[in-house]
Amino acid sequence: MHIQILGSAAGGGFPQWNCNCRNCRGVRDGSLRAQPRTQSSIALSDNGKDWILCNASPDIRAQIESFPALQPARKPRDTAIGGVILIDSQIDHCTGLLTLREGCPHQVWCTEMVHQDLTSGFPLFNMLDHWNGGLQHNLIELDGVPFSIPACPDLQITAIALRSSAPPYSPHRGNPHPGDNIGLFVEDLRTGGTLFYAPGLGQVDDQLLGWMRRADCLLVDGTLWSDDEMRQCEVGDKLGSEMGHLPQSGPGGMIEVLDGLPGKQKILIHINNTNPILDVDSPERAELCAHGIDVAWDGLSITL
Repeated sequence: MHIQILGSAAGGGFPQWNCNCRNCRGVRDGSLRAQPRTQSSIALSDNGKDWILCNASPDIRAQIESFPALQPARKPRDTAIGGVILIDSQIDHCTGLLTLREGCPHQVWCTEMVHQDLTSGFPLFNMLDHWNGGLQHNLIELDGVPFSIPACPDLQITAIALRSSAPPYSPHRGNPHPGDNIGLFVEDLRTGGTLFYAPGLGQVDDQLLGWMRRADCLLVDGTLWSDDEMRQCEVGDKLGSEMGHLPQSGPGGMIEVLDGLPGKQKILIHINNTNPILDVDSPERAELCAHGIDVAWDGLSITL
């Protein structure tokens, strides 16, 4: 299984266009040792030629340009993107489909809750119907039965309902439903390699731990270091837990969860611009290293 990190930042990217927190200011003026990052998305392949997008970031055009395998140029109009999985209906995970409109129709896999949001509160599917058939919806069931996508038939994918929040424009905002947000367990039937992917993860229970224990690589929510980070940085008033993100630090945080899963490749993704782990020289980054946890960056390639 080939895994390509196209974007590793949370919504807004890093630096965020209107943010002057320590991190964003430091990466702009060069006083901080950190890499800029685009908004969260990965690509999966079973053969290195045909790819599945997991989320379509608003930064998808730049991400394709930085990863030529997605644009192999075999004919006048071409793409290696054979399907798109949307793990939720958040702006930073679906609006890249608007940029890809010239390539419609696209095969898109998502849950019923995501499809409802993207045909009502933010009618992306409806809008793109006007471009050559738009988005062809394939329903992701939450019954624990694996599915595959024709472009990458050797990747067996299981969707796992996660505790999170629907976007602000969702008709059921504040009334969570299973399928608002999912994680993916992906197994390569040829190599046996396994991935657990969950860029939005608000709570870890025993059932979810069971899936995480089965994975060779954990690519999980790294949004915030502390639950009140946005307040501390004076850039917002919401807690991470209110937004559906488990912080890294503190009792029950992501570090503690991952410490209970030895022998895994552990990587944080979907990192908010305020998170001190973006600073390579920060004590928080050193703490992650001491626990054997890596931080994703744009362009990271993983093979399982």
